[in-house]
Amino acid sequence: MNNGSRSRSITAREERRAPKGKPVDRRTFLGQLGVGAGAAAGLTASASTLFAQPGKDPASVEGVVRIRQAQAFEVRMRAAELARKRKIVDQTPNGDEDLYPNRIGNYSKGFPHNNLGEVDPAAYNAFLAALASADPDDFEHLPMGLGRKLTNPLSGMAFDLEGPDSHHLAQAPAPRLASAEAASDLGEVYWMALARDIHFGEWESNPLIAQAAADLTRFSDFRGPRNGFSVTPGTLFRGNTAGDLVGPYLSQFLWADIPMGALRISQRIWTLLPGQDYLTSYNDWLASQNGFEDYSYSIDSTARYIRNLRDLGQWVHVDALYQAYHQACLILLGTGAPFSAGNPYASSATQIGFGTFGGPHILSLVTEVATRALKAVWYQKWFVHRRLRPEAIAGLVHNTRTGAAAYPVHSDILNSAALDAVHSKYGTYLLPMLAPEGSPTHPSYGAGHATVAGACVTILKAWFEGSFVLPRPVVPDAAGTSLVAWTGAPLTVQNELDKLAANVGIGRNGAGFHYRSDYWHSLLLGEKIAVGILEEQRDTYKELCTFSFRGFEGQTITV
Repeated sequence: MNNGSRSRSITAREERRAPKGKPVDRRTFLGQLGVGAGAAAGLTASASTLFAQPGKDPASVEGVVRIRQAQAFEVRMRAAELARKRKIVDQTPNGDEDLYPNRIGNYSKGFPHNNLGEVDPAAYNAFLAALASADPDDFEHLPMGLGRKLTNPLSGMAFDLEGPDSHHLAQAPAPRLASAEAASDLGEVYWMALARDIHFGEWESNPLIAQAAADLTRFSDFRGPRNGFSVTPGTLFRGNTAGDLVGPYLSQFLWADIPMGALRISQRIWTLLPGQDYLTSYNDWLASQNGFEDYSYSIDSTARYIRNLRDLGQWVHVDALYQAYHQACLILLGTGAPFSAGNPYASSATQIGFGTFGGPHILSLVTEVATRALKAVWYQKWFVHRRLRPEAIAGLVHNTRTGAAAYPVHSDILNSAALDAVHSKYGTYLLPMLAPEGSPTHPSYGAGHATVAGACVTILKAWFEGSFVLPRPVVPDAAGTSLVAWTGAPLTVQNELDKLAANVGIGRNGAGFHYRSDYWHSLLLGEKIAVGILEEQRDTYKELCTFSFRGFEGQTITV
């Protein structure tokens, strides 16, 4: 993989196809993996029978099968060795858990809390003990609050048989509770909540969007959007890649019809009625922190194309996690978007791809990486960072602004005009949530949606020619009931895929579930997972292939 200034060699094609001069020492290798002596001996003995069968004709059917068995074993051993040789990384939390004995800087939703929303110490200590033991029985005996359950902590300890192990990947420490970056993270989420019902096409002329952009530029450490662009109504709430700033706010892959075999599927969605926000009363907010469940909300009777942050927030609230990328793949295949030049059949005079390097291959691969991405980010969430959700830090802000307590939140958020706008509307300083249940019951950092987005979009960028211009771009009309032509800058596959990843990740911010730093660092985590899987799979193909594409940080990645 060539990753900007960071590079390392990939095994040469000729070398990986040639017979090995020296066989792998299986006993030593299995021992290094922690396989017991008896099991190692058994596996080594089994392997030796594959490689040496006196009296067997290697050209016979049985001989060919045995040779194939040996080759399959070697391919899997080489993949395991590649995984074993990946660099050990440091897993570093931000230190808030040690800094604040009352655990105000960390995730605690679902456990019992006092009237200030501070978690019961005994419950949190039992939670830490269960994480340390990773014993399912310890989780079954946690002291819970009002009934809402934790979401799958132990998936972060699962092993995978493909791609980097979850413990071989790391994210930078999350912003600390008292930091200016945490304040800017939260300030942006407040403004997104206030802007939920404003049509994307009105952003550059809407006074609330202008107020949000002006307020966020006054934050001392506002991080988005990046790439040197100033914060304006036209760039507000967009992602961190160059592609995010080209064309409409939403990616074409969330508007265009989806061809699925003989079906043609409209992307009109069942969205929420405007003005529905939740957890804005203190009692509702506190009940939610204690694990009260409420999923009652009203759906618009008219199906609409995504036209504002409320629509987008509802889309990412109820989507199947790899849905956006499976749909994007179908759209790309349906429009005849070319595969990248590294596809072995791109220049073949006699063959097309199908089960390998064709439509069925990429349709399955783009979703295959999702489960690997989830296991990796669930390890980060539960076992490393345990970052509190925006609704929880908003409770600290509310109690500080009202004088109920004094918490170490940064002055940038305490002085934000967004808080005054929320208080004027709801009578509290709490974050208006898109959904009545509030955030999910797992920590904020990293973000599951954004990690899956990073992994799945990376696979699509590796597969399709990034410079291809999408035909017939569209945007929704004012009501969101039909699509009209977009006549602005050309929209390329590369840019619209980067934008799709940002729309899903930042759309979760618009719902009140995540922060910008969650989105960005999780996108990069997903990219690493996908690249690792491509590295391992490359050795399993008979065809010779090269994947080369632009990463989320603008670097060229070659596998």
